[in-house]
Amino acid sequence: MATLTHSEKFSQLCEAFEHARAKLRIPGASLGVLMQGEYFTAGFGVTNAEHPLPVTSDTLFQVGSITKTFVGSLAMRLVEKGLLDLDAPIVHTLPSFALADAAATQGATVRHCLNHTGGWLGDWFNDCGEGDDAIARIVGQMAQLEQLTPLGEKWSYNNVGFALAARVFEQITGKTFEQLLQDEIFTPLNLRHTFIFPNDVMTQRFAAGHHVTPDGVLVARPWQLGRASHPPGGIISTVGDLLIYAQTHMGVGGAGFLSPASLRHMQTPTLEATGLYQMGLTWWVGQVASGAFVEHGGATNGQIALLRLVPSHGFAVAILTNAGVGRALTAELGHLAMQIFLGEGMPDSLLTPAQPALVEYCGHYVARLNEVDVSEKDGKLWLTVRALGRFPRPDSPPPPPPLDVSPPLEVGFYAPDRLVDANAIAFGPRGEFVRDAAGAVVWLRWGGRLLHRVK
Repeated sequence: MATLTHSEKFSQLCEAFEHARAKLRIPGASLGVLMQGEYFTAGFGVTNAEHPLPVTSDTLFQVGSITKTFVGSLAMRLVEKGLLDLDAPIVHTLPSFALADAAATQGATVRHCLNHTGGWLGDWFNDCGEGDDAIARIVGQMAQLEQLTPLGEKWSYNNVGFALAARVFEQITGKTFEQLLQDEIFTPLNLRHTFIFPNDVMTQRFAAGHHVTPDGVLVARPWQLGRASHPPGGIISTVGDLLIYAQTHMGVGGAGFLSPASLRHMQTPTLEATGLYQMGLTWWVGQVASGAFVEHGGATNGQIALLRLVPSHGFAVAILTNAGVGRALTAELGHLAMQIFLGEGMPDSLLTPAQPALVEYCGHYVARLNEVDVSEKDGKLWLTVRALGRFPRPDSPPPPPPLDVSPPLEVGFYAPDRLVDANAIAFGPRGEFVRDAAGAVVWLRWGGRLLHRVK
């Protein structure tokens, strides 16, 4: 059998992609693959269920938390210029900075922000206006946030920490965070379809988010995140620009953008994160048979994104969707893209045949954005996840229920205290029960967050 060309492989991937998109009722999505210097991009569906335009490769989507890797890139640019020390206490730069915990206030560093080990409540989103002081204002609100774990002790996904890092960047450069992104990343890399202000987006073709519900496909509102949320998730871009950015992080192009040492620093695992991943500097780092991969996902109000790189193969895949159910598409098709182009997908986490005493884990676990009930039935462990809202504003309601209200998720153990969706062990969600010093289960890490056991 003749070996398929990269173009033929992309066509094969596009066929599966469109089938999955239609099945999930996602209004629109775009797909991009970079393979050994060749770029392939395509658009599918429509931008907005109420005012539809065809999605093209140049349609803008919110990339959500992929923005965090841009913040990491910006940090390393400032390190290379001698302006930033990742491990210096933040209070040296921001003397008025305060957290609820005095020790965390004095010891917090930019590195704690960028690798999610600050320990304070991380999912704090608020409307702090659209002025140049928005990031400073939300950082000022951090004094009211509970310190959930001691500084540097445990990993838990932390959004507001990226606003804190951005505020440090503003202070040491005298520029706004958005201007720094433009000057240090967008312009040097010639990312001509990458923006952060809605005023720059509204004259382009862009996607609205959606909720797929029993009442139909509903446009998600509000579209705008707010300026205080720019550092954790405000960038709007295209699959083509994300692939240019990805190639730079694989050490190709972007001459003088970041040194090889800085790229390695960002992609070097430093601590266990969740499931398959260890944490680099803003990148999640995983391992397949042929080498390491790095990635980041993104989620805003009704938009889901994925950017994954396998540097040893010169491979990257970018997926942008305009529906909350897009998470299923990014998981399945990100896996399939690796299978088609590399001959291997995401690694399995094989379930262990010996099950622990499941009652030890049962209970109610709560975080700011969601809650999880863990129960035992028929000798199996089940998770029921409920969204609580509070994004993108503290008073935001939960999203409407999905089209098919999912039953509790069956999970199995693939290592002590480590969970995976029992029916999707290759690319399904993973979690972990976390114990205290006495060995009692006190946390569930799910969706990257630590949820505290309350009963």
